[in-house]
Amino acid sequence: MIRTTLFVALIIAAGTAPAQDSHGELAKVKERELEQVRDRISELKQSMDRSASERDRLTGELQDIEVAISEQRMRIKDIEREQRYTENKKKALDSDLAEREAHLDEESAELAAQVRTAYMSGNQDKIKLLLNQRDPATLGRVMAYYRYLNDYRADNIAVVIEEIRKLDDLRSQIAAEGARLAALAKSRYAELGKLNGSQEERQHLLVNLHNKVANEGQEVESLAAQEQDLTRLIAELTSILSDYPISSEEPFSEHKGRLTWPVAGTVVHDYGQPRAGGKIKWNGVVMAAPRGREVRAVYHGRIAFSDWLAGMGLLVIVDHGEGYMTLYGYNETVLKSAGDWVAPGDVIATVGDSGGQQRSSVYFELRKGTKPVNPRQWVTRRPGS
Repeated sequence: MIRTTLFVALIIAAGTAPAQDSHGELAKVKERELEQVRDRISELKQSMDRSASERDRLTGELQDIEVAISEQRMRIKDIEREQRYTENKKKALDSDLAEREAHLDEESAELAAQVRTAYMSGNQDKIKLLLNQRDPATLGRVMAYYRYLNDYRADNIAVVIEEIRKLDDLRSQIAAEGARLAALAKSRYAELGKLNGSQEERQHLLVNLHNKVANEGQEVESLAAQEQDLTRLIAELTSILSDYPISSEEPFSEHKGRLTWPVAGTVVHDYGQPRAGGKIKWNGVVMAAPRGREVRAVYHGRIAFSDWLAGMGLLVIVDHGEGYMTLYGYNETVLKSAGDWVAPGDVIATVGDSGGQQRSSVYFELRKGTKPVNPRQWVTRRPGS
């Protein structure tokens, strides 16, 4: 249906408007299609959230607090970025102020010397020349000299006045930047306070969640339910995105064994290893890495999902075409939205511990359709190699 709509729109645009108008209409159609995709993914996410909340209220609370923590960290990073910019700007203004003050001192000293010289000499020589009519040529030259000297002195006075004005302006700018830095520091302190409170609330929630799972012996059931949610999500995304196939000069399948890991880290859980007492296995690789480290896309593709999911925390899914998708979970923040295009090495998230993890790490998984495949057969290169 969407393809038909696009085809009709293109025919109408081509027959009724110039080429550039056709391009503009095509862009509008594409933007509307992207919004439709995002709306359908959002509806899917809301449906999954309702299902998860019905199973476990604590999981819904964990999602709310971890999403809030992610937003708080993003705000803190924005404030810190503004602080660095403002500090650099203030340093540049301080340097400019010092240079202009030195220049003003030089101009003021030169002007003072001229005033002292004029005061000491008075107008006696000039009066004598005016009374001496025996050498008109000398009189003309000396009078011109006095005129040039007075003009130069007037120019110096103007320069000094302009420098004083610029200095006042610079001091006002520096004061404004200083006030901005103080306000930013206050905002950052407030956000850090909120973040600390949220983290304490998260830790308390995790204790309750883990105790509930342990007491009721639901670890395997919980992990199985999360796997079912993930499989459903991927199946639904595949259906939604089927009308928007990805074409590439070099298909994803041709890069098997030549991809780069999304982050530099230490493997703590590997594909196929047992978990939950050996009753189920890991479908991907978990790599421990410092909080905040950049997570990068392994290949060209389109962001299919960028949100929180039970068991995965803040999750990014990249659709590479041919039925292949890569998954990046446990993130601290996600930096891309559904529909965004990415290239190999593009930063899509930062390392975190969302999803109820106890340490900062990244979960990386590769799927062909809804079936997990061993990422080690595809990803062999270390970041920076």
